[in-house]
Amino acid sequence: MAAQCSGLVRRTLPAIALSLRTSSRRLCTATKQKNNGQNLEEDSSQNEQKIDSTSTEKTLIEEKVKLEEQLKETLEKYKRALADTENLRQWSQKLVEEAKLYGIQGFCKDLLEVADILEKATESVPKDEIKEENPHLKNLYEGLVMTEVQIQKVFKKHGLLKLNPLGDKFDPYEHEALFHTPIEGKEPGTVALVNKVGYKLHGRTLRPALVGVVKEP
Repeated sequence: MAAQCSGLVRRTLPAIALSLRTSSRRLCTATKQKNNGQNLEEDSSQNEQKIDSTSTEKTLIEEKVKLEEQLKETLEKYKRALADTENLRQWSQKLVEEAKLYGIQGFCKDLLEVADILEKATESVPKDEIKEENPHLKNLYEGLVMTEVQIQKVFKKHGLLKLNPLGDKFDPYEHEALFHTPIEGKEPGTVALVNKVGYKLHGRTLRPALVGVVKEP
């Protein structure tokens, strides 16, 4: 009986030892696999975090670029609006100034007719008749001259200047040629005769002078 038990033990122990070694190897393998799995999960998690971080950073960069473009466009629109506003202000100011300067243009044109009549009246008085022996005519003439001088002072005060271009170069912006004629001793292109004086209002021709111009023979 003892021999049978001894034989059984001898047969069983190697099998148990083999089973233990096998189990131990399996356990080691399972542990390694588990550790590898944990490492893979950690690596995968880290990779996912990196991917998420990269994606977020890319999105933020795109949003930054978009906002910078919008800011640039808004600034350009603002600058253009400022420039347009300044141009409008200057244009409006110019209109107001011109209205102040040239608002009396129509009234001045009507007064020019009065000045022309006064000038003709003084020119029509015979100079040899203006004597002390003829006081009425003398006083009338002096009154006309004083009135003409005074009206020219008023014209000048308001920027209305008389143009009498006798002997000057013909200027189509200030003169209107009624005729051209050759005159000995006169330079061609100059004004030889002033039929009617002209006027300028603040540098702008209100009425051109009516003239005769010298031409080449």
